[in-house]
Amino acid sequence: MALPSPINHQDFLLTIDTDKLPVIENVLPGVNIHPLFLDPENGVWVLRVLFAPGVTLPRHFHTGVVHLYTISGCWYYLEYPDQKQTAGSYLFEPGGSVHQLHTPETNVEPTDTIMVVYGVNINFDENDEFVNVMDAGWIEMMIQEAAKIQGIVPRYIKPKSGAGYSDE
Repeated sequence: MALPSPINHQDFLLTIDTDKLPVIENVLPGVNIHPLFLDPENGVWVLRVLFAPGVTLPRHFHTGVVHLYTISGCWYYLEYPDQKQTAGSYLFEPGGSVHQLHTPETNVEPTDTIMVVYGVNINFDENDEFVNVMDAGWIEMMIQEAAKIQGIVPRYIKPKSGAGYSDE
């Protein structure tokens, strides 16, 4: 078998170096984000997220799967307090799971993670009443709003007719 011709020609690699780009601060309170890949049409979001100590996200229901890798720090789901996720931990979440992420107040540094999310988070308040839907489009809107306030033009990979960067 001969080597196939490329389906998508690339003149350059689509890559994001988060060490060379500014983090977008407080996209949510205590949540700083490096967007990596946002695809609202297909419901996929890939983010490097840094959670401040003591952050608790809303309880949420996932419509799709999540892959979450912890680079540094510690976090856990309030529903599973004895299963702390620390540096080097990889977590797979099946679609249909419900949980609430928390970073301990005793953390001495932000908890640094990479997440790949498919679908939607449906968020609920402390009384388990519906709050909002968080999907790739909502995440992109929140990132754009926070970045604008901070004078940052975010750079991430965003599919369009042929993949490219958000700031081109």
